[in-house]
Amino acid sequence: MKSYDIVIFGNYTKDTIVSAAGIRYVDGGGFNYGAHAAAKSGLKVAAVTRLAKEDSHVIEVLRKIGVDVFPTFTSSSTHMRLEYPTSDPDERILTCPVTAGSFTIDQFSNLEAEAFLINTSTRGEVSLDVIEMLRDKANLLVADVQGFVRIISSDNTLVNAEWPEKKQILSMIDVLKADAVEAESLTGESNIKYAAQLLSKMGPKEVVITHRDGILVYAREKYHQAKFYPKKLIGRSGRGDTCISSYIAKRLTDPPEEALLWSAAVTSLKMESEGPFVQEIEDVEALIAEKYHS
Repeated sequence: MKSYDIVIFGNYTKDTIVSAAGIRYVDGGGFNYGAHAAAKSGLKVAAVTRLAKEDSHVIEVLRKIGVDVFPTFTSSSTHMRLEYPTSDPDERILTCPVTAGSFTIDQFSNLEAEAFLINTSTRGEVSLDVIEMLRDKANLLVADVQGFVRIISSDNTLVNAEWPEKKQILSMIDVLKADAVEAESLTGESNIKYAAQLLSKMGPKEVVITHRDGILVYAREKYHQAKFYPKKLIGRSGRGDTCISSYIAKRLTDPPEEALLWSAAVTSLKMESEGPFVQEIEDVEALIAEKYHS
């Protein structure tokens, strides 16, 4: 049995990103963005993923920064196309023509962690059986709601859909992350403060909501907010994945308001370039001192 501070899992995604800046090809997946951000916090991190062998380079990159990776090789990786038609980072069109399939209980049988972070891309990647097993293992069970509300429609576009198991699964989650669009989809409430409170009543002790300007955390019946301060906005993809993993990495030792500032700073720096967060802790601390504690 191997023990970690955080185990993050989700399918690797071969991302094609389309925006006014052109077309780019990026190694994606919540597990990938999340593992980079958590590892930079100095924690013992493991990543569990599913992907084709031809994409094994992403595993080697993670191992080089100290992440233990437990892959299951499949006939194809998940392919994702992300189109940003405007300058609004919350407005995007996602399509997914093929996936690497669903996680199984045996992929976690030899892993223990203080926190397990479910960072899947679409509904069906993680089953109720796996979630129940992780609930028994984890002191902290964390989920990004995108992997539950997103379904692949008949034309391969990802859309937010009614979530039949919402109450059952949310009752097992300690910390839930959503973006503003997903939060409204789940609650019918466009005000993110009200939406966070409604989501918390369904089970999660803490709710983290990202929006175009920053992050809202609802914890212990209190609201905490922090803005993003990227010098330039290039790497919108992976924003939420970076946000929740860096939040949880700091939350294991610090209160919500401190974890929020760390997460906002890490996410701000990540958005300055395409791909995962690669800056150093000193860069995060400098940004916090300049923008959040000034």
